[in-house]
Amino acid sequence: MIDEKPAILGGKPIFSSLVPIMQPTLPSIEDIQDDIKEILLTKMITNHKYVQNLEEKLKEYLDVNNVIAISNCTTGLMLLGKTLDLTGEVLTPSFSFSATSLALIWLGLKPIFIDCDPNKFTIDVEKVPEKISSNTSAILATHIFGNPCNIKKLGEIAEEYKLKLIFDSAHGVGSIYHNKKIGNFGNGESFSMSPTKVLTAGEGGFITTDDNKLAEKIKIGRNYANPGDYNTAFIGLSGRMAEFNAILGLKSLKMLEENVKKRQKLVSYYKDKLKKFPGIKFQEIENNSRSSYKDFAIVVDSEKFGMTRDKLFEALTLENIMTKKYFSPAIHQQYAFKPFVQNQDLDLEATNELAKNILCLPIYSHMDFSLIEKICEAIERIFINRSKI
Repeated sequence: MIDEKPAILGGKPIFSSLVPIMQPTLPSIEDIQDDIKEILLTKMITNHKYVQNLEEKLKEYLDVNNVIAISNCTTGLMLLGKTLDLTGEVLTPSFSFSATSLALIWLGLKPIFIDCDPNKFTIDVEKVPEKISSNTSAILATHIFGNPCNIKKLGEIAEEYKLKLIFDSAHGVGSIYHNKKIGNFGNGESFSMSPTKVLTAGEGGFITTDDNKLAEKIKIGRNYANPGDYNTAFIGLSGRMAEFNAILGLKSLKMLEENVKKRQKLVSYYKDKLKKFPGIKFQEIENNSRSSYKDFAIVVDSEKFGMTRDKLFEALTLENIMTKKYFSPAIHQQYAFKPFVQNQDLDLEATNELAKNILCLPIYSHMDFSLIEKICEAIERIFINRSKI
């Protein structure tokens, strides 16, 4: 019952076992066993029939000219940076997963951190022009939790200053910007198909681009930049996708639209249950756009809610509800990036505030609404007892 003490005060946890923050929505064993058997019999287990089929099906779903399957999204960002001949500095949000900037650093590029929009969580486009210098070669933006960036404005800035524009679309498959699917924008986009994503292949990812010449270069680049005669064309890497992953990806793609629509309903249900609490804010999605809701985030105003994000995190953990502080710390606050923020003007007030107060709650495509009901019940009894916590 709601009036019972929460587990943090010695009460019984609302869940007897851990509620994970996510679970991949997977096909049955029976649905994939014939395909797995085929690749084991043919011995063709990497970058072959199923990978090519996945690329074609993704092209059809996204309505793009080119899809190149790769081993993971980070590799995709590295391939984009390399094949676009980026140099010097790249403008990128600090409120993102670390891989966004790690890919740049592996290429010898310097990430220049831009603040985020406090309501949409994506890169603050108004802050971008002031950080452009003679050393800037590109903008790398992230669709945070599947919420599309202000792509139109970013495109205008890139065109005005003659910069490349690429997107970390790890969370973006199934998202829509102004009635057009993410995957159709900038010079190229890199997607993830890891287990936490709405579209999953176990591991893997893909790159989209409408630039045919760039696509051909990326295809070579994912195979050590070997054009077929072992006369390496440029500094490439190993970024091929395995057939096993492509089989899983193809089955997941068949479920994608249904799963994204289910997540819209799950988020609406969450919001309806949580809107009564003061001090809880939700991510804003622009009109004519759709988030994939790879994650569902709340922002906790400790003064209005009567409890800090960290206290709520601790209380929910004791209720056996797994949550994540995505993305806390922000990239510029992380140990590995300290050498790269020296002498930078870190005007990142919104990022710092968001990183301090954000909390992602459990969501996955096959989640039952009754589970959300109990999670919100746990939040309510924590809220009722907040003065004692």
